[in-house]
Amino acid sequence: MTAVPREKRPSESESDTNRTARRAEWQGNLDSATRALIDEDARWFLRQSVSTPCLSAVARAEGIWIEDAAGRRYMDFHGNNVHHIGYGHQRLKEAIRRQMDELPFAPRRFANEPAVALARKLAGIAPGGLSKVLFTTGGSDANEVALKIARAATGRFKTISFWDSFHGAGFGAASVGGEALFRSGPIGPLLPGTEHVAPFACYRCPYGYPDRDGQPPLDLCRLACANMVRYVLEREGDVAAVIAEPARAVPYLPPPGFWAAVRAACDDHGALLIFDEIPTGLGKTGRMFACEHDGVAPDILVMGKALGGGILPIAAVLARPELDVAEDWAFGHYTHEKNPVTCRAALTTIEIIEDERLVENAARVGAMALARLEEMRRRHPLIGDVRGRGLLLGVELVADRAAKTPAKDRAEAIMYRALDKGLSFKTTMGNVLTLTPPLTITEAEMGRALDILEECIAEAGA
Repeated sequence: MTAVPREKRPSESESDTNRTARRAEWQGNLDSATRALIDEDARWFLRQSVSTPCLSAVARAEGIWIEDAAGRRYMDFHGNNVHHIGYGHQRLKEAIRRQMDELPFAPRRFANEPAVALARKLAGIAPGGLSKVLFTTGGSDANEVALKIARAATGRFKTISFWDSFHGAGFGAASVGGEALFRSGPIGPLLPGTEHVAPFACYRCPYGYPDRDGQPPLDLCRLACANMVRYVLEREGDVAAVIAEPARAVPYLPPPGFWAAVRAACDDHGALLIFDEIPTGLGKTGRMFACEHDGVAPDILVMGKALGGGILPIAAVLARPELDVAEDWAFGHYTHEKNPVTCRAALTTIEIIEDERLVENAARVGAMALARLEEMRRRHPLIGDVRGRGLLLGVELVADRAAKTPAKDRAEAIMYRALDKGLSFKTTMGNVLTLTPPLTITEAEMGRALDILEECIAEAGA
């Protein structure tokens, strides 16, 4: 088959692009053993965007560090957002070992103590009285369970979600997601009734309102982004749920009052509000859940990624007890839904986050990092915007600040320069350097990472 013409390929979104001349040039310096492993990987795995061909090969992962097969170490500011407690946390590994010895598996028809303990713990930390739980083996499945609950509870099937959002790769999750990468081309047709609206993105407002040095012009826009959700709810009249990331992991943050306005619109029109906290929950933004920054609780909350401590896959759906309305039907019933080992991993991960005060650390180190990034923005014209909360941080690069022209080539150049200096992160939307380190990171480690980043930005902007 011939290659897809560049003009027909989907735009950059969830991650950096794996097939560029710059990537090939950087990989030219890899050692022969790593090159052989990458080639072997390409031989056996089906190709897909943002996953293949692989960047390099990882041989070790510990704390905030990953190490390649040649012994080069990188501070991992990517980690697919699974490494909140750092890689290979000793307490977590010991808990998993003990659980494997005590009870390695429980058939789905039986209760087991780790699963019940995890459900109880999640209900205790969740916002807004969310106290009914289902587990899945991944975030995509968890979002699909959430959609099923919303359908059953409302008797409706339509949804509203946002363009550019990511909710997973399953057909339901991709249908409500907003990235062409996962929903267009040969993948469709998708679920019917999945309506989309433009997202909140004040620096690049889809509705054309100018930002004011990174701040939303609320006196002008009057929350046009939230009002569009209300508009569609009114016009459709039979929407089951609005599903969204409370803070977009690109990242973009909602303008003040956005979620309160959406919450009110949902209540007025009988729609449920589902928050996808798969990448942002469990402390990433400096609160246990990102939605707590805005003081708005959803009807259903989905979490995953970091829940398994960066070792085991597990995700969870939390719902208001009033939504427990479909006992004669099956939303999940996955073979490993209540696996005692994955449940023990999740429970221990939460306990580590609490005992080591990692949410507070994320807030403190993240505030320091955001202030440093803002100083860098004032010094480097290449930086158009910085934004974030806690350890969810973004640096948007532009070739021209007035025109906000995305500096995609220089963003890619900076990413590879940083790798050479021992810092790993990803780009999103082609020109946003996205920094999501573990919650265990120290101020000194963050300072060193930002030193590297500034060195690379200065070199690329020269």
